[in-house]
Amino acid sequence: MWKVTLISDAKQDLYKIDNSMKKQVMTGIRKVSQKPLPKSEGGYGNPLGKANGLNLTGYFKIKYKRLGIRVVYTLNRQEKEMIIIVISARADNQCYDEENKRKGKF
Repeated sequence: MWKVTLISDAKQDLYKIDNSMKKQVMTGIRKVSQKPLPKSEGGYGNPLGKANGLNLTGYFKIKYKRLGIRVVYTLNRQEKEMIIIVISARADNQCYDEENKRKGKF
């Protein structure tokens, strides 16, 4: 299992969501943290790329379709650390815009 770190903005994102949703999000993060690498390397990671003018290469997503939430994370492979950048609504690429703003904060 990889170490999970939430940047301060992601902690605030998590704090803002309903407790029942929070529990489901954390369960998903724990599951993915067992194998957060890209699917091409045998993990659960859904890699992001270039879309809508944003370069999200090196970032991954966890989708919670029924909750309408996405989690965006990156990896520090040397430290075996999964760094959560954004926990946000998936509507209109909101989570990706937030991730792009937060890139330099960790």
